[in-house]
Amino acid sequence: MATLMIDNGPTRADALMTRTGGVPLAPPDTEWPTCSTCGGPMQFLAQVLLDDVRNGVDSAGRDRGVLALFACQNDPGMCEDWDPTAGGNRALLLPSHGLQPLPLPQLDDESVLVLGAVRAVTTEHEGEADYDQARETWAARTGRPDTEVLGQLGGTPAWIQGDETPTCPQCARPMPLAVQLEEGPDHSTAMNFGAGGCAYAFTCEPCAQATLLWQC
Repeated sequence: MATLMIDNGPTRADALMTRTGGVPLAPPDTEWPTCSTCGGPMQFLAQVLLDDVRNGVDSAGRDRGVLALFACQNDPGMCEDWDPTAGGNRALLLPSHGLQPLPLPQLDDESVLVLGAVRAVTTEHEGEADYDQARETWAARTGRPDTEVLGQLGGTPAWIQGDETPTCPQCARPMPLAVQLEEGPDHSTAMNFGAGGCAYAFTCEPCAQATLLWQC
């Protein structure tokens, strides 16, 4: 079964929910991530409440936290924001209590920090485990365009190029997928994954590790 992320329209920029765009919520002492190549602040892409993700649900019923995703857009294509280890992106695994909107760094052009739209996410389950098939089935069943599918929560990655499943830097085990993201339905405010690509974020919750990459 695939858990599809469906575009549920605009929402508040600081909503505590799974969403794309807006501003990140984080503990007060969190620093806005910067790119290892250019040194500039990264763009905030999305936040995911891990309680929404079916993979690896905490058997003790504990709050699993929030995943915040960033990628550098200061000089698109030059800072290797697609690579999980080059320092051009960040995936932060944060607690979900005591969160506050993270203040934006002072820049003349805020478009390199935030997306042009904030999209709420609702979830729907399709019987197919294959993401691409589930997306097609959902579109046919609902009569809505498949561009309204913003990605999937958990499940098996639908790789565009080839399997790049990362291993946890602490325990060396393969990391499960937390979220696969589409660029978004509005090209003027879309995330940049190489024009038509997808991003993949993985977590190792026991080790408090997370990583992000994208393919096109």
